[in-house]
Amino acid sequence: MKLIHLSAAIAMICGSVVADDAKDPKKAFLTSEEAGPEFAVQGEYTGTVKLGDNEAKLGVQVISEGNNKLAWAAYIGGLPGDGWDGNPPIRGAGEVNGKTGVLKSETGQGDIKDGSLVITNADKVRLGEISKTIRVSSTIGRKPPEGAVVLFDGSSADHFEGGKLSEDKLLLPGVTSKEKFGSFELHVEFMLSYMPNARGQGRSNSGCYMQGRYEVQMLDSFGLTGEDNECGGIYEIRKPNVNMCFPPLSWQTYDVEYHAAKFDAAGKKTDDAWMTVKHNGVVIHEKVKLPRGTRAAPVAEGPDDGPIYLQDHGDPVRYRNIWIKALAG
Repeated sequence: MKLIHLSAAIAMICGSVVADDAKDPKKAFLTSEEAGPEFAVQGEYTGTVKLGDNEAKLGVQVISEGNNKLAWAAYIGGLPGDGWDGNPPIRGAGEVNGKTGVLKSETGQGDIKDGSLVITNADKVRLGEISKTIRVSSTIGRKPPEGAVVLFDGSSADHFEGGKLSEDKLLLPGVTSKEKFGSFELHVEFMLSYMPNARGQGRSNSGCYMQGRYEVQMLDSFGLTGEDNECGGIYEIRKPNVNMCFPPLSWQTYDVEYHAAKFDAAGKKTDDAWMTVKHNGVVIHEKVKLPRGTRAAPVAEGPDDGPIYLQDHGDPVRYRNIWIKALAG
């Protein structure tokens, strides 16, 4: 009898540990193999469905929220950056049961299994089946042009102060380029970790700072509204035109044309810095002026050249294929 009670106690303790770990907001995964069934259901789905008397292309983003919970956003016309008509998406919640997912709505339901999302209305009438898609940035693997400085190609982190590599030869966050730059073109590839239990600024947070002064946010904001403090946002200055954040563990790209601020002989600023940004090949900022430096930026605004800074916000983020080419101011 004592043995039975002891076993039950151990089971309760272990169960509590597992439950607590499952809800740990800092729990992060860097590979799909360790991420679990929720991750397999999460992602982007697209195809044609029946809407009223017509057929239309539909894009759906399914977001993992940990503990077998899901959120979803449906876009008429296709996914963001790929046909979406720009109207507010339809949003809802869902759950994961084993290897399948259920998306819930007052007007119907979506059932996910083996990479397919079957959509039915409230009367259980099938409206269509759309398929999971894995998008790849059109600028992934972009080669450095003639005259560019290759800051990271996987061989070493020598171009960065505090540069460190992961076991699989990817650059770790919290590094500042040794070289400093004025106006430039920048390409950087990054992968956000999968942190299903985290929310907001705690969800795979980092940032890329131009001259160490102006931050383009990096954050797992897949499926969110796209704010100035979310992925692609110029932090506290401007939200992206469209939220182009791919699901976590996808390789993503920023391509930035940056022009430094101008100062007179007395050190007074005469022209704001500005930048154009492509996220995963789609323009999300075009010639946006930067009236001030990012709050808590490591380098204050000024006439001197500045470094590229990749922020360490305490979350696992990885980088590769980083190069920069000087431009005329």
